[in-house]
Amino acid sequence: MAPLTEQTIFINAKLADGSRVDLTVADGRFCAIAPAGKTASVGPASIDLAIVDLGGQLVVPAFVEGHIHLDTSFYGDAWRPHIPCSKGFDVRERVAFQARNLAAAAPMGERAKNQLELCIGNGSLAMRSHVMVDGSVGLKHLQTILAAREEYRDLIDIQLVAFPQSGILSSPGTAELLDEALKLGCDLIGGLDPASFDRDVKGHLDVVFGLAQKHGAGVDIHLHDGGTLGLFQVEEIAARTKALGMQGHVAVSHAYGLGDIPADALLKAGEMLAGAGVAIMTNAPGNHAFPPVAALRQAGVTVFSGSDNIRDSWWPYGDGDMLSRANLVGYRSGFYEDHELAAAFDVVTHAGARALGLESYGIAVGASADFVTITAEHVPEAVVAVPKGRTVYRRGRAVAKDGKMV
Repeated sequence: MAPLTEQTIFINAKLADGSRVDLTVADGRFCAIAPAGKTASVGPASIDLAIVDLGGQLVVPAFVEGHIHLDTSFYGDAWRPHIPCSKGFDVRERVAFQARNLAAAAPMGERAKNQLELCIGNGSLAMRSHVMVDGSVGLKHLQTILAAREEYRDLIDIQLVAFPQSGILSSPGTAELLDEALKLGCDLIGGLDPASFDRDVKGHLDVVFGLAQKHGAGVDIHLHDGGTLGLFQVEEIAARTKALGMQGHVAVSHAYGLGDIPADALLKAGEMLAGAGVAIMTNAPGNHAFPPVAALRQAGVTVFSGSDNIRDSWWPYGDGDMLSRANLVGYRSGFYEDHELAAAFDVVTHAGARALGLESYGIAVGASADFVTITAEHVPEAVVAVPKGRTVYRRGRAVAKDGKMV
């Protein structure tokens, strides 16, 4: 006798377009979407059928946490007071504070688990985490986070970026460590402020893109430099991306410089980035200029988001909630109209999925049944209200409710 096929019908679901539907899930994927009440409630004898009444709740795709640091968060650990930089924001000084704090922190595996469960509980089932790989820590951080990824593989999809937190050229041996990190399982190669940190844009990008080409990996570069210096590096990254045929596989994280250049320069930058297929990640930080989300989206650029740091050495904020992040992106961008609020939501869902190259994403037949139910009338209300009463489903099975793992 053939084994029973598990099938679940989620009845009385409300989609983002306002339609009421029944969602049928089999083998972890949506296999049918029909108007509410039009789905047969009895399957063939070979079907092990369950019915879940969603009661008219809003159903949305699981959120995409596009930029986070699983190895450096202190979430769930002892509170660590923030240490301000002595002469304004300085990456090198913050890295030194981080090393001091990490030496006294709880075991990394424990802290990574806390952060993962925080994010899953809030509805993120896909994630890109940057992990320190450089001369100061070697591959120790990566080995711990690789183990955490394996432990949680059935709950969340995690991409790892080999991140040279102490630079590449200025940290001897880092290029070789990054090469090894990609062999061990990192999905992307990272970078850090080629001009201001390593003070050699060409040399830094030669390593980053050289390793990407060698391993067939994507690229996601931290870029904090502002103004024309930041813009120049964005231009260099876009040019390399296009020349190497890597459109759709490169992202620039933060890109503060795009937020403090004239409107005409921004327009040209948007057209350039769209043409090169380079995505931009912003977490809408509170004390920095950040990439103008609406203008870049209008130019055709994929703009996505992430929590970035959560209660770590860079700042004490962060809640691991990408719906809350959509709210922040909208608030700081001056988004008020429904279509603008929907755009902020797209930044943490479909745009994030495009940036991460996720396949089979969304509420659609054939897509993985990774979704979140929210008590809200529609997406704009969800972005504004950030309701916490949510249930998170991974491949059609509930894995978290009201912020807690089940």
